Amino acid sequence: MRFVLLAIVLAFPVIDLLATMRFARWTGVPVWMWLGISTAAGFVLLRNERIAFRANTAAAMHGQQLALRGLFDSGRKVLAGFLFLLPGVLSDLMALLLLAFPLNVGQGLGPQTASRHRRRHGDAFDGEYQRID
Repeated sequence: MRFVLLAIVLAFPVIDLLATMRFARWTGVPVWMWLGISTAAGFVLLRNERIAFRANTAAAMHGQQLALRGLFDSGRKVLAGFLFLLPGVLSDLMALLLLAFPLNVGQGLGPQTASRHRRRHGDAFDGEYQRID
């Protein structure tokens, strides 16, 4: 089982390069241009994510942003950056798919209430208050 996994990991870049050469021949764009553009995109994405990760971490520590949502989104972008760095069109397509899918939208990754009826943003609590001076 280990050897099968090792063969898959080692064969993927070779298959990806062969697919890139066929795709470059089909489109008429040189292979080095495909590889150069994807490598530059990977470095730019990783650099921007490094800067954004610091800001997201600071925002999560101050309570302005959910920590898990920022971590999940950052991990997705870092993985896409590494896929861009791999030589080939197939890994670039996987990176684009990873960036295109909105994986962290919806209810959110924050704590949820235990009640059956969720409060909407327009609802208000009724109650009495007393001012103490």
